[in-house]
Amino acid sequence: MITYRALYVWRRNFNVYITHIGASMVGNIGEPILYLFAMGVGIGGYIKEMDGVSYIEYIAPGLIVTSAMYSATFECTFGSYTRLTSQRTFESILATPVSLEDLAFGEALWGATKSLISGITMIIVMTFFGLYHPGFSVFGIIALVGVTGLVFASAALSFSAISPGYEFFNYYFTLAIAPMFFLSGVFFPMDNFPAPFQVLSQALPATHAAHITRYLFHGGQTSHLWWSAIVLVALAFAFVRIATFLIRRRLVV
Repeated sequence: MITYRALYVWRRNFNVYITHIGASMVGNIGEPILYLFAMGVGIGGYIKEMDGVSYIEYIAPGLIVTSAMYSATFECTFGSYTRLTSQRTFESILATPVSLEDLAFGEALWGATKSLISGITMIIVMTFFGLYHPGFSVFGIIALVGVTGLVFASAALSFSAISPGYEFFNYYFTLAIAPMFFLSGVFFPMDNFPAPFQVLSQALPATHAAHITRYLFHGGQTSHLWWSAIVLVALAFAFVRIATFLIRRRLVV
């Protein structure tokens, strides 16, 4: 059962984070500007319009999702694996009243927090460039980024629990994260792709997150919004349970 002690795990990771917050923020600020310039201005110079908006406006919502995805994934692969193995931080935490369920959820919650930091930074940058006009929808976007971050953080934590070494993450990034980056409708609609790719796209959590974020940015059709939200919440719940099970199997003999 998850208790308030999960927040102790979160606070431990936060205290480590603020010791090198400067370097982290450089990445959080530099990455969205680079993507917006390279994709929006570069490719946008050739693609003038997509789905009724300029290309840079089309990709802006999806870039928030991919930023959240990568932030959570990096934190809960390399970061969590280091705490699990070489630092043996997980074993030390479990020597306290913190339960294994609290440990797993606290780690996933911290990964989701890193997504929120990246997502909010992206929103600020996009507002500065005139790509987003903050309103009440900003609260929906922040909530969506948090849930999306929890999905990818707990999924990455699950993979970390079965990884024999850092090199093993190449499988995860190549076979899971890279396809989501390109096949989730962030950079182009999937309508013209073969049917199997469209089905695959609908099975990816990033697709559902990008769908909702694009609606909160530009409005438009509300079809499948609730379905996408249910899918993301269900995946977050499922992956947290899976991560807890796999960490228990690895640490508890």
